[in-house]
Amino acid sequence: MKALDPTKMKDWEVAEAAEAGMKPAAELIRELGIEEGEWDAYGRYLAKIDVAKVLARVGERKRAKYIDVTAITPTALGEGKTTTTLGLVEGLGRLGKKVIGCVRQPSGGPTFNIKGSAAGGGLAQVIPLTALSLGLTGDIDAITNANNLAMVALNSRLQHERNHDDSWLAERGLKRLDIDPERIQFRWAMDFCAQGLRSISIGRGGRLDGYPCDSGFYITVASEVMAILAMSADLADLRRRLSKIIVAYSKSGAPVTTADLEVDGAMCALLVNAIKPTLMQSIEGQPMLVHAGPFANIAIGQNSVVADRLACALGDYVVTESGFASDMGYEKFWNIKCRCSGLKPDAVVLVATVRALKAHGGAPAVKAGLPLDPVYTTENLELLEKGCDNLLAHIDIIRRSGIQPVVCLNAFYTDTPKERELVRRMAERAGATFAVSDHWLKGGEGALVLAETVIRACNAPNDFAYLCDLEEPLRDRIEREVKEVYGGDGVDFTPEALAKLELFQSDPETARLPVCIAKTQYSLSHDPKLLGRPKGWRLPVKDLLIYRGAGLVVPVAGEIKLMPGTSASPAYRRIDVDVATGRVRGLF
Repeated sequence: MKALDPTKMKDWEVAEAAEAGMKPAAELIRELGIEEGEWDAYGRYLAKIDVAKVLARVGERKRAKYIDVTAITPTALGEGKTTTTLGLVEGLGRLGKKVIGCVRQPSGGPTFNIKGSAAGGGLAQVIPLTALSLGLTGDIDAITNANNLAMVALNSRLQHERNHDDSWLAERGLKRLDIDPERIQFRWAMDFCAQGLRSISIGRGGRLDGYPCDSGFYITVASEVMAILAMSADLADLRRRLSKIIVAYSKSGAPVTTADLEVDGAMCALLVNAIKPTLMQSIEGQPMLVHAGPFANIAIGQNSVVADRLACALGDYVVTESGFASDMGYEKFWNIKCRCSGLKPDAVVLVATVRALKAHGGAPAVKAGLPLDPVYTTENLELLEKGCDNLLAHIDIIRRSGIQPVVCLNAFYTDTPKERELVRRMAERAGATFAVSDHWLKGGEGALVLAETVIRACNAPNDFAYLCDLEEPLRDRIEREVKEVYGGDGVDFTPEALAKLELFQSDPETARLPVCIAKTQYSLSHDPKLLGRPKGWRLPVKDLLIYRGAGLVVPVAGEIKLMPGTSASPAYRRIDVDVATGRVRGLF
């Protein structure tokens, strides 16, 4: 591959040029030691891996050093967490390590909206970019369809129970579920940011046009079905979890599940291939497992358990990423995903940028699609030092889990030596190790110092431990997360949320589920305007959701929505096709 200069090319142009030198999937398969019958080709460069078959043959001992990548509180542009994940994979590869990267599949919502496809950037990307960004091997479509099939079953059952008596139902092998239309818990799913579908009315035709009720959509990657895919150990576990999804409650208060609707088996049939991670590669040819979805602010936001387990069985170093900042992505990795997988991290990388730290120090807001204020491209140590309060908060979060983080300053060419040195001093004073990484510009070569620093961190002892015991009451665990992770003073529940909390606590199974808080990604608090390290605030919880299949209780905080909105300057305005070649242009 000829030398590529990302300063003179857009990310999609870098990816397109790099794709000329891609390894065939079969070559990556051989390098990993995967055998015939354990994988399926999806064209020349993609493959689906049957994790159950591989692990049955090689065993599941954790041989790899397991590394999680998280970040400080981001700006609207993101701070390069996926780019850093790819850079670290490439850097470890340059050092001769057998490394496997594990990243999440991009959602169509951000791909066509503000943040782009989450493929990385510059010389640290997953390729082929178009395949990654536009549907990949169909996992998100399968999740959307499985989710919506449950909604079809629910609305159909409501209609038939309204229109027919018990004898008519019994003739068809059905028992009346007596579903309360005011207590429907499930929603439709779509993998776009469609704010106009957050709240809708359905069944507005006649007697044969479904059951009239209020409904709505969430983005597919925030659905319980996506969380189930991320957390399932294998196909059998996936099937079991799907059957436990609570879609509604009866008029007597009994939960109505997908198993009650007899739709759980068909949902699983749609997901048989989706449980298998997709094998891709970095620009420098390291294997990348792509599986499950983003959005740690409104979902679990983790690469899948099965992908990480497979990588840990086959590699010497595994780099996985968690969505958004450490208060959400890492916290859910630490207290939910690691419980589920049985894996524990050997090192944690905390990504920071001078840009984000200046924003937390009081610089003008960073807005997607608009030029940056000049303060972001000129030296300003005062703003930077003030903004480091946010960095210190995230260092404390990771240290609270028993691990000393590696702070990675994702290098921008506008950073000055004094700014980089200031961030180094602040990080090291807080007990973290530090490395500047120039992977965006130089790929693996630019990440060598980061890779060497992470290797040393992997070999240092740690005292990784969960934040809470699941035997503690749900309310205490929610309060503890807010106080000890976010830095708030406590939690204020609406009456509706408090009633649900008491209901969940009264059920022994639900009371022991992990907590997965949904809140804004732009602040440690619930309020995106509270930057830095806010003090003197309380978390308002307006609702609690029960994801019985995924095994989660989800408090919904502040004004967060499970269906994001599309901005006034979305990415789809710049995406097109070269009709002469069929090549997609404008992805980032």
